[in-house]
Amino acid sequence: MASSTQSLLKLESVQKVFYTDEVETHALSNIHLEIENGEFVSIAGPSGCGKSTLLSILGLLDSPTGGNYWLNGKPVENLSLAERARIRNREVGFIFQSFNLIGDLSVYENVELPLTYRGMPASERKQRVNEALERVGMAHRAKHLPSQLSGGQQQRVAVARAIVGQPLILMADEPTGNLDSKNGDAVMELMRELHQGGATICMVTHDPRFSRYADRTIHLFDGTIVEESKGL
Repeated sequence: MASSTQSLLKLESVQKVFYTDEVETHALSNIHLEIENGEFVSIAGPSGCGKSTLLSILGLLDSPTGGNYWLNGKPVENLSLAERARIRNREVGFIFQSFNLIGDLSVYENVELPLTYRGMPASERKQRVNEALERVGMAHRAKHLPSQLSGGQQQRVAVARAIVGQPLILMADEPTGNLDSKNGDAVMELMRELHQGGATICMVTHDPRFSRYADRTIHLFDGTIVEESKGL
C-alpha cells in the first residue's frame, strides 16, 4: 500500500462495467496505471476503446466499478460527492474537445469562474486570470465573448481556464478534436510549453501525431492496456 504514495496518480486493477437492459458492457478491464508528477502521458486507441471512460475516472467525473485509485497518495473511492467536487475544482484542470465555454460570459469571466467557486478574493482572482490569459496568448481578447473567437482561440481560453487554479494535473480529452490541423498544432505546442513549465498532463487522443508530444503513450484496445510506448 505504501507504493501508492510514490505517484501523482495510481490505478490498480481498475474496471468499469456499464449495465443497460440486462447487458453488461466492460468499458475498462484490469487497468494498472501510474502517472508521475511532471509527466505528460497520452492515452491512445480507436474510438470506443475506453479512453474517455478512463479519463473520466482519473478526473473524478466517474467512479470505477472495481479496483483502487489514489490521487496524490490518497484513496478516492470513498470520497463523498462534495469532496470529489472540491478536488476536481482545486486539483484537476479539464480541457474538453468542445471547449465548454459559457457563451454569455466574457473570456475573462470564463477563466475566472473556477476561482469564483473557491471563494477566492477578487484581487487574487484578477492576478491569476490575467497571468493565465497571458500564458495562452489571449490577454488581448479578455473582454470578448466566445462567439467572437475562432475555434483555436476558444481552446486557448479553455486551456487558460484549466490552468488558472494551478491544478496538480491537466486532463485533456481530445483537445484538438474540433480544430483544423494548424490550430491543432498550435494548441499542442501550448500543451508542450505548459509541460516544460512543470505541468503534469494526461491527454486522450486518437491522433498519433499528437501522441508524440507525450513522454509516453498508453495504448488502449477494448478497455485494456495493450502496450506502452515512449514519446520522441
